[in-house]
Amino acid sequence: MKQAPVFDEIYRQYLADVSAIDLKGIGNSLGIKVDGDGATIPFYGIAHRVSGMGVMDEKGKRPIHAVSVILFKYLFLCPGQAPPVAGEWVKYHSFPDAAPYKQGFRNTAEQPISKAFSGKLDDLKRACTVLGGQPGEAPYSCDLAIRFPVLPKVSLLMVFNDQDEEFPAECSILFEEHADAYLDMECLAMLGMVLATWLKNGPDYRDGNI
Repeated sequence: MKQAPVFDEIYRQYLADVSAIDLKGIGNSLGIKVDGDGATIPFYGIAHRVSGMGVMDEKGKRPIHAVSVILFKYLFLCPGQAPPVAGEWVKYHSFPDAAPYKQGFRNTAEQPISKAFSGKLDDLKRACTVLGGQPGEAPYSCDLAIRFPVLPKVSLLMVFNDQDEEFPAECSILFEEHADAYLDMECLAMLGMVLATWLKNGPDYRDGNI
């Protein structure tokens, strides 16, 4: 799909950067498949190949800019030492560097899910299944908790309470407490934005689907 010129410039720079890194070592650390000059990374259950030649999904399509950036940064920010095994689920605003992005995360990730699936719990369950969602355990009472293995070693938990006589529908997206060891705050916010868009519209890269 056509990208804005500034996005193309960023994309080309990231292609040059990914050509210069040790993909094999990074692949071993992240648990992803590296074949030749590229790495295959599952993103919401959809395989994407990342190399110095480009980013392509399993149908040979270039992703939208947000997904490309997430996948590039996932490789670039690979921690030298694996963080402790995940313990608690935490809200986005709990991360130390989240402040500049927290309202945007609320506006583009959690609220769109709340509005789109209010009174449509069964539709939400089906949409979650398409993206590889699995039943999860929420840290508090809810109508639906779905865990998404978004990337190897990076998962999120969507917690949803449907509307009732007193309260509107409410969605919260929680992250493993070590998630910021693998992605920066902007990319973690974009994980939520992509989730909201794909739950509503399906996981594809047609024009306008972000």
